[in-house]
Amino acid sequence: MEKEKKNKLNKNKNKKPKHQHPNDQTTRQTSSDFSFKPTSDVKGLRFGGQFIVKSFTIRRARPLELLQLLSFPPSNNNNKHNKLPFPSTTAFLPTNFTILAHHAWHTLTLGLGTKKSKVLVFVFENEAMKAAIDRVWPPEIPLGEVNKKLIRGLANCEMARFKFRKGCITFYVYAVRQVGSIGFSCADDLKTILQSVVALQDFLDHTAMLAVPNQRTISYAHPVAMAH
Repeated sequence: MEKEKKNKLNKNKNKKPKHQHPNDQTTRQTSSDFSFKPTSDVKGLRFGGQFIVKSFTIRRARPLELLQLLSFPPSNNNNKHNKLPFPSTTAFLPTNFTILAHHAWHTLTLGLGTKKSKVLVFVFENEAMKAAIDRVWPPEIPLGEVNKKLIRGLANCEMARFKFRKGCITFYVYAVRQVGSIGFSCADDLKTILQSVVALQDFLDHTAMLAVPNQRTISYAHPVAMAH
C-alpha cells in the first residue's frame, strides 16, 4: 500500500501543467493576484515575422467607442452623475488606414499576410494618472512604436498584461499603477473590461465598417454587424 501511495505521489509531481490559451485567462482574481511587473519587464505587442504591420497605425478611442466595441451599454453602470464607465481607461483602436492596409496586405500576399488588427486598452489606477499620461501620449501612433513609447516609456510604473484573441482583432489589456502601490484601486473596472472582452464573439471582418455610408471613422455604431 505504501509503495502504491508513493507511486501516485511521484506521478502527480511529474505531471506537466496544461498550456493555457490566452483567452482562458481567469478574470476572477483579486487585485493582489494581478501579475504586476516593471514596465521594462512586461511583455509588449507581438508581430511574429510580419514586420510591415509595425508601420500600421492606431488612434486613441473616444469613450463611447470603447463601450460600443465591448458591447457594454453606458446604462449598465449605476452612477448618479451621468458619468461614463471606466473613467480611468484609455484605449487605442486601428485607424481606417490600418484596416485597409491589413486587407491589402492579406490580398497581396495571397492570404499569407495577417488581417488581424490590435486593440490596446490601458486601465490606470486613477483618473489623475490617466489624465497626466494622456497629455504625454500621442493621439495616433504606429504599432511598431507602442512597446517603446507607450509601455517602456512609462517611468516609475508597473503593468499587468492580458491578451485575448477575438477573430481578426487581438485585444491587449494593461493595468497600470505606480511602482510601490499596494493592490489596484480600479480592480473592479479592470475585471469588468476583462469579462466583457472574454464574452465577445469573434470579429470576422472589421473591414465591413468602411462600407457604411458616411462612415469616416470606425465608431462601432453597429457592433452587431462586426461580430458574429
